[in-house]
This record gives sequence, C-alpha cells and structure tokens, in this order.
Amino acid sequence: MADEPIQTEDTKLTRTKRKWADEGRFLTGRISRPEADRLPPGQHLVRNWPVLDLGQQPQISKAQWRLDVRGLVNKPATFDWDAFLSLPQTQMRSDIHCVTTWSRYDNDWSGVTTRDFLDAVDPQPEAAAVMLTSYDGYTTNLLLSDFAAEDAIIVHSWQGEPLAEEHGGPVRLVVPHLYFWKSAKWLHRIEFLDADRAGFWEKNGYHMRGDPWAEERYSDD
Repeated sequence: MADEPIQTEDTKLTRTKRKWADEGRFLTGRISRPEADRLPPGQHLVRNWPVLDLGQQPQISKAQWRLDVRGLVNKPATFDWDAFLSLPQTQMRSDIHCVTTWSRYDNDWSGVTTRDFLDAVDPQPEAAAVMLTSYDGYTTNLLLSDFAAEDAIIVHSWQGEPLAEEHGGPVRLVVPHLYFWKSAKWLHRIEFLDADRAGFWEKNGYHMRGDPWAEERYSDD
C-alpha cells in the first residue's frame, strides 16, 4: 500500500465536502456544551453507522497490518497484530459525531487507549501534535492533548465484534470529543510532530481541530 497521502484524490465525496466548506453548510450558530447537551448543535441521531470514505476501502488482513510510530518519540516502533494486542486492552463506550451532521450514541469499543499507547512509545517533550496516516493514504492531524484525551482509543472491535473493513478495520482511532473525520480509519502510521500540520480535509476547507460543540466544521469557524 502507498504510504504517501493521497492529497489530489477528486471523488464525488471530496467535491461535495469542499463545496460544503465553501458554503458553511450545516452551521447553526447555536452554542452547546457536552456537559449540558449530549447532542452537539446541528447534529441528528442515527441508529445505523453511515459509511464515508475517499472512495476506496483498503483490504488489510491482520497478518498484513502494521502500525508505524515515528517522529518525536523515544521508542519508535512498528507494531504488528500480536504486538498491538500485547498492549493493555480496554473496553470503552462513547458517542460519535460526524461533520455531515449524524451522531450515534453508545458505541462499545475494544482496543488500546491512547494514554496506554503513549506510555509504550514515550513522546519527547517537544512533541505537540500527531499526524495520522491511513492505508488508503488519508491523513488527519491532532494536537497531542486531543490525541491523549481520556476517552480516546485505538480500536480493533466494535459492539463486541472485529471492526468491519468499511468502518476502518482492522484498526482505527476513535476520538469522541472531536468530529469523526479526526478518527482515522485503517490506521497505518502515527507521526509525532513539534507543531500542528494540516491533513487531507484540513487542507480542503475543514477546521484544524473540529470540536462538535463549538461547531468547528470549517477553517473559518
């Protein structure tokens, strides 16, 4: 699989979402906070789990899967499946919120919390952000403080079953307090950086952080 991000992929989805960013689509102007309102402004609940991607779903077996950790860490590593499962395993329940306005409550995940993962790779003091790269070349950025949130988790299972390919299996990130485009599917590489740097959607009009309760959908929000 190609390791370089596919920044020029021009699919119907990317064209539509760039248009939404240009128009400020879905913005309500209403202020909400998670401690006061479980559903962020502009969102609606769904019972299913909609599938959105860049037009391709890489088929990565557990035997093929690797997670490369590079950059500002004291313990750079490449995790295979067995090494990943040897890390502390946690079960966690959280909601997810997509920038395209759907939210889904009470998702049960199994995997490695990002805090346990950080203990294993030992970021250097200069590390301030991470860049996530997927097996399809997708990239997205996170401040290290967001990546290390208490409920952030690198998952391999959902609702007690292995994470389906269409939802990012075998392994994806889940960061519940940010819009779901920040929770990279088909996770392949985590690079620790000394400064925040834009990923795929962030270069195409979307917010650098993506807080649903502040409606940080687009770059000007």
